[in-house]
Amino acid sequence: MDAGVGQLRRGTPRHGTGPGQGPRLSVGFILAPRFTLCAFANFVDVLRLAADEGDRSRPILCGWSILSDTMDPVASSSGVPVQPGERLGDPGRFDYIVVVGGLLEETPKLGPAYTRFLHRAAEAGVPLVGLCTGAFILHRAGLMQGYRACVSWFCHADFLEQFDGLEPISDQIFVIDRDRLTCAGGASSAHLAAYLVERHVGRAQASKSLHIMIIDDALRPEKPQPGLPLELRTDDPLVQRALLLMQQRIDSPLAVADLARAMGLDKRRLERHFRAALGTSPQAAFLDIRLAFARHLVEATAKSIAAIAVECGFCDSSHLSRMFRARYACTPSEVRAGP
Repeated sequence: MDAGVGQLRRGTPRHGTGPGQGPRLSVGFILAPRFTLCAFANFVDVLRLAADEGDRSRPILCGWSILSDTMDPVASSSGVPVQPGERLGDPGRFDYIVVVGGLLEETPKLGPAYTRFLHRAAEAGVPLVGLCTGAFILHRAGLMQGYRACVSWFCHADFLEQFDGLEPISDQIFVIDRDRLTCAGGASSAHLAAYLVERHVGRAQASKSLHIMIIDDALRPEKPQPGLPLELRTDDPLVQRALLLMQQRIDSPLAVADLARAMGLDKRRLERHFRAALGTSPQAAFLDIRLAFARHLVEATAKSIAAIAVECGFCDSSHLSRMFRARYACTPSEVRAGP
């Protein structure tokens, strides 16, 4: 369990629980420009499905609203706009304020009205939640000093570069540190929302939401993010950067010379760093990353082996199967078939 998790409100919501007394769990959303629609939709749909019987969407047990300073529609990173429902007002009317971030290279600073609102929420003891790059936004607002923050493995190096002296957590799907809750986005947003629903409304409602969304079970905060194989962990910043570039190019692998060139390095220097840090070559590390991701897709999705092969940069399913067997002593089909 994460540090400070016991300090979240449990059984003492800001709203009543009887008829006509309001929801047990109330959430206000702030959507950053170009926010990630997937992270927002996963979180809010868990609330929606837990709030009522069946799939009727009435905000009975849970309530939610999209907050705005201007009431202008907010465009997501996919271009789909979302219309806010009410102005910022008093943050104390919510149990949580959720900031939904978006594209890393476009992560904005929130306007002064939003920053003041978030500071008022923090002063009032309302927990703040950062989805996707929402952790970046909360940091820029000066609201994460001394807190641990969950970020996607994909953003880890960028986080270190932008926030010197802060330690991001990239080996968990979400982190709860006292009254700050952060998650990597994507499907992890649903698991964080289910965690809150379980605490405030009940385990049955949380499970119901996930099952309707065709998510088998709620995952706890410490569940690892899909990412680098554990044997490829290193403190060498040059190797870390190379590994990140490899992950970003899984579907179209780079030759080592091209990888070194992209980093402004000599090929032999890159190879020396890999040997010293990991005891292997860049080529072997790249193959391990691709195979680990392929295995994750085989075990966690219904994609065809041929589609997984293409997604992981292999020529075809036969090529993937040969490499997979050499690494894991079994084929993707055998892994999927189970014992």
